[in-house]
Amino acid sequence: MYRLTTLLAGLAFMLAAPALGAGPADTLKAEIERIAAPVGGVVGVAAGRLDGNGPRISVNAETPFPMASTFKIAVAGKILALVDSGEISLDQMVNVDPDLHVESEVIADRFIHPGVSLSVHNLLELMITQSDNTATDVLTALAGGPDAVTAWVRGEGVEGLRVDRDTGGLLRDFYGLPAGAFPDALAEAYAANPDIVEKSDKPDPAFDKDPRDTSTPAAMAHLLDRIFSGDALATETTRELIAMMERNRTGDGRIRARLPPATKVADKTGTVGGSLNDVGVITLPGGAGDIVVAIFIKESAVPFAAREAAIADIARAIYDFYLFGARR
Repeated sequence: MYRLTTLLAGLAFMLAAPALGAGPADTLKAEIERIAAPVGGVVGVAAGRLDGNGPRISVNAETPFPMASTFKIAVAGKILALVDSGEISLDQMVNVDPDLHVESEVIADRFIHPGVSLSVHNLLELMITQSDNTATDVLTALAGGPDAVTAWVRGEGVEGLRVDRDTGGLLRDFYGLPAGAFPDALAEAYAANPDIVEKSDKPDPAFDKDPRDTSTPAAMAHLLDRIFSGDALATETTRELIAMMERNRTGDGRIRARLPPATKVADKTGTVGGSLNDVGVITLPGGAGDIVVAIFIKESAVPFAAREAAIADIARAIYDFYLFGARR
């Protein structure tokens, strides 16, 4: 049943091109724009084969978007580059003091008492697979700070992607939190205004126009190209990062959602305010290759589920295009 459904989807995609009087790439762009229209805001997409063959798809691909947690790929890259150079090791233990906590699902939620140390390896796992903000900020500090992460990205020849704050700094600015340790500042802000939680999935004009911590879809796709091709990191650390991204637990409603069962996807999500993103690599069946995909949404006020559905539908259109419709 899966193979029949997939083949029918591909046939429908290929038949659409003549009807629209356009080539396959133009047809895909039109389909992405159709899917994106009900979401409102701005949708940006960059996609292409990892081997560099065939057409690349660009929709608002040179427009900066808030990265949200997709910036954690760059943090992981810088940390693993330090592992490659021997400056740190994956089994190195790092203290995680409660004062370092940033609202997150694992560390700040469950390890609330002093006395926690985690290896670099485990911090990376939590950052990538569960988007843990505390793990991220501990690693960002270990990497030398946001500027060091951006410098590593530039060293990989990637322009249009910048890391300016750690997660705590970004969220502190987004929510307008007072000074002090993040947990205390968040609690103080919530006590003063419980409605602050409603800001979490609504667009914010000032945040959306802020050039800090943004990436164009093209730049993120370029960084993924560098990592997944093995050009950015050593073989072992490249495999480590890809495996972590394949174990991602936060993206089941996004790139993966509409793809055939058992499709291999390595991705990293990002969500804040009116921004909702997913970026990664899709492996096509039958040795048909790997597709780099960066999908960003910003300034959208539609419900969270509708934004996730749009990403899922765009990812499926890209999958069908490269499996059935792309001219190689």
